[in-house]
Amino acid sequence: MNTTTLSSAPAAAPAVPMQQDATIIGLVGLAHASSHFGHLLLPLMFPVFMKEFGLSYSELGLLMTTFFVVSGVGQACAGFVVDRLGARPLMFTALGIFIAACVAASMVTGYTGLVLVAALAGLGNATFHPVDFTILNQRVSAPRLGYAFSAHGLTGNLGWAAAPVFFAGLGAAIGWRNAYVAAAVMYVVILILLVLQRDKLSTQVVRRDPQDAGDAEHDMAFMKLPVVWWCFGFFLLSTMTLAVVQSFSVSILKAMHGISFEAATYTLTAYMLCGAVGMFVGGFIAVRAANSDRVVAMAMAAGAVLLAICGTGWLGGTATMVVLAITGFAVGIGGPSRDMMIKKATPKGATGRVYGLVYSGLDTGFAISPLVFGVFMDRGWYGATLLGAALVLLLSVGAALGVGLRTVSR
Repeated sequence: MNTTTLSSAPAAAPAVPMQQDATIIGLVGLAHASSHFGHLLLPLMFPVFMKEFGLSYSELGLLMTTFFVVSGVGQACAGFVVDRLGARPLMFTALGIFIAACVAASMVTGYTGLVLVAALAGLGNATFHPVDFTILNQRVSAPRLGYAFSAHGLTGNLGWAAAPVFFAGLGAAIGWRNAYVAAAVMYVVILILLVLQRDKLSTQVVRRDPQDAGDAEHDMAFMKLPVVWWCFGFFLLSTMTLAVVQSFSVSILKAMHGISFEAATYTLTAYMLCGAVGMFVGGFIAVRAANSDRVVAMAMAAGAVLLAICGTGWLGGTATMVVLAITGFAVGIGGPSRDMMIKKATPKGATGRVYGLVYSGLDTGFAISPLVFGVFMDRGWYGATLLGAALVLLLSVGAALGVGLRTVSR
């Protein structure tokens, strides 16, 4: 019989000081923001790379596929490591890898170098979700966990929102290569801060009897649960849509409506900021909602409708920018409920493994989407790219409701 036990204590009581929870949430949020910032290290420079190195949309899409294939495989594996070794060492290692990726990006001379940067950045990104959610689930008191998930999603969106401003501003002022050097310095500062506060980020790990031959089988048991794969499917589908917005919305707005590069870039920032506001609002909903899956389904359905409207081209340039930003708010509302939905579906003692596998669906979606929609973009199907992204987001509604049904019956 398997003798695996989890050494961590049950969820903390409501008496835990607010300042303690807030500090942990803030530190994890900072790390999460830095990982989302890293998602956009390459996409924001796509127009520059096309001009500098003569690349096509499909070649640029392959860069993001490389990033997210490495991240997805690494993330699924990282969950097991987190459960065995703890979250903190992997967090620090990941930030070090992002530093190396930024330095490499500042020196790149062609497509091969960009592929290397994509792989490095993907490896750095791989650990964050299993690391973050392991820390939050162990260190934040249960009554505040919904707010913690809200803050976690919000800071991720702020990381996405900061990247376009960072690279557009510094790129114009000091050049794109020096902008990457500045990003490396930023990661160094974040790493130093987290190391100084490392006692807030420690986690307890699964302790096992060395004589127990059933450990490997026990570790993989969660993969037999259908609900885990429904969660994976939800992340894959919903993220394919997000990848279109991040990678191609600037180019789409320029092509369909003649919007300037700067205005289109700031629209992407507005989408992320509205998403962050949606995450904040969604945190209060997540704490009170009994059926997290239904909240997620309604948010994704609203986002799909808004994105489809943008894809029709009927609205004109200014209105399309506004509606695209509002789409971020609609999708953002579902973020905290999404994380609560995953938590409810997670077996005890398998937090790192489940979040690692489920969030690798996010990386899989990011990897597939640029390949599929990069072809659309190369053929000039700009409106169809947004309409296709809306359809995929609508499919994620069914996946979310499927998670809810199987969580109840599990």
